[in-house]
Amino acid sequence: MNIVEISKDSFIANRKFYDDKNYPRGMSRSGDFTLAEVQLIEQYGVALQEISAGKREPQTEDEIHFKSVCDGEQPPNNSIEKAWMKYQDKVLSPKQFHTLFGRSKVDMDASEVDSEPVDLDID
Repeated sequence: MNIVEISKDSFIANRKFYDDKNYPRGMSRSGDFTLAEVQLIEQYGVALQEISAGKREPQTEDEIHFKSVCDGEQPPNNSIEKAWMKYQDKVLSPKQFHTLFGRSKVDMDASEVDSEPVDLDID
């Protein structure tokens, strides 16, 4: 596996990234990410989000490559890109809902319904 190091001038942000909407208790407590992935997302997430959304122009080779990864042109080749793509997959994919009961409604034909009246008078 080819792990690429990034330059220290890439993905600079002035604050940590938190996603209180999708992870109100914190990403580290969600079980979706490893602690190393959480550290990367928190440290670089503000810059990653701005670059992927087009709010910030990529300045370095690493940022240009990251933008092409976000656009689906290239596969992720470093831990930051892999962590962000995993985060995007978790946030953008619909949450699964589990229940003990079936999801589909039972549709009954008019022919299946008993047409005789039922006497419910209790004496």
